[in-house]
Amino acid sequence: MDAEERERLQYKKMTETPIPKLIIKLGIPTTLSMLVTSIYNMADTFFLGQQENGNSASGAVGVVFGLMSVLQAFGFMFGQGAGSLSSRALGAKDIDRASKYSSTGFFAAMMSGALIAVFGIIFIEPFMRLLGSTDTIMPYAKSYSVFILLSAPFLCSSCVLNNVLRFEGQAALATVGLASGGLLNIFGDWLLMEVFDLGVTGAGISTAVSQCISFGILLAMFFCGKTSARLSVRMVSKNIGDWFDICKTGFPSLVRQGLTSVSTMILNNSAAVYGDAAIAAMSIVNRICFFTFATSLGIGQGFQPVCAFNYGAKKYGRVKSAFIFTFMIGEVVLGTVAIFGLIFSDGLIGIFRDDATVISIGKVALSAQFIGQFFQPLAVCTNMMFQSTGRSAAATLLSMMRSGLFFIPILLIFTAVSGLTGIQLSQAISDVLTTVASLPFAVSFLKKLGRLQAEENAKKA
Repeated sequence: MDAEERERLQYKKMTETPIPKLIIKLGIPTTLSMLVTSIYNMADTFFLGQQENGNSASGAVGVVFGLMSVLQAFGFMFGQGAGSLSSRALGAKDIDRASKYSSTGFFAAMMSGALIAVFGIIFIEPFMRLLGSTDTIMPYAKSYSVFILLSAPFLCSSCVLNNVLRFEGQAALATVGLASGGLLNIFGDWLLMEVFDLGVTGAGISTAVSQCISFGILLAMFFCGKTSARLSVRMVSKNIGDWFDICKTGFPSLVRQGLTSVSTMILNNSAAVYGDAAIAAMSIVNRICFFTFATSLGIGQGFQPVCAFNYGAKKYGRVKSAFIFTFMIGEVVLGTVAIFGLIFSDGLIGIFRDDATVISIGKVALSAQFIGQFFQPLAVCTNMMFQSTGRSAAATLLSMMRSGLFFIPILLIFTAVSGLTGIQLSQAISDVLTTVASLPFAVSFLKKLGRLQAEENAKKA
């Protein structure tokens, strides 16, 4: 099959396949990849929790999570920006422009990862303190984070490769790359920490190596003729406007992930008052909740290429139908998972750290966050819809709410008033408020999509 025929079939698939079938087909691979990614992050938490001084080692995972959020902030900004613009270009049947966006985003992400790696290693100790490390956690955090920083260019640029593949509707290919790296990391954790007894250093090496292998697999997809968009240094845009468009479109992701990093810093510093057990407990809770949240996020990522591609093709009715279907599926799936988690919250914490204080602190926080997850699908779908259709200002505002505009003030105020209880409840309260604030945005834009589709129908009549 030649490239032109492949592109024609891809266009037909994205614009004519029934919405439920298309989103499920794209959403299942992305959900699996998100779950595998989450599992291999949880593997670090599990194996480190079994170590001597497990509270400090588990706390290091929470500290390094803030570092990962910084790297992902830039990776997702260039990835979501390049992916969304590339998908809309493909929807408009402009292959060269799609390749230009993809190439520009890829090399920009690699450069940003390299810069973070250099400065992060030079200033590693103050960086770890900024992320919330205590004196007892510091040795573990430094040993873990240095390997994450060494792999930073590959982690950031992998985010672009993954997003471009997803936005093209090639979710299965993206899953192969991410899942392969994830499974290797789980095996690497066991081998390096349990067999060779390398402790937190082993966790860092395993994560870095798996990120590099995942990067290699994803990159190979682009050089094996599997994609419509191409990657080449020659195709990097020399037009500052294209760079601006990529950054503007992906800026909500930078804000979302950046604020996640900032909120993690504040959370770790707030929890540090109550000892390493509190940091460890909140780190474990966040890992568990990200695992359950990954189901909704994966389905939402199946929605994004459908949204962007059809918006570029001016099929606004399909965008509206895709949003409603994704929200309903997300609510059912995430609600079911949250109910299960509420029932077994004690046991879930105990899997990672058999410590009475950690379990006691974590149980309350985990139960509260599971309740908050009932409210997440609407906010997630609204944010993804705005970002995929180029509504950067609205998407940025919505991105700021959960981890920034609501969470940080709530965390600071509730901690000052209620102490540890405030730390445990803050995220759940933020989730509820974010959903309430997202509702009018979603309703207004869905009405606009209806009007745009009516105009398109009138033109064809």
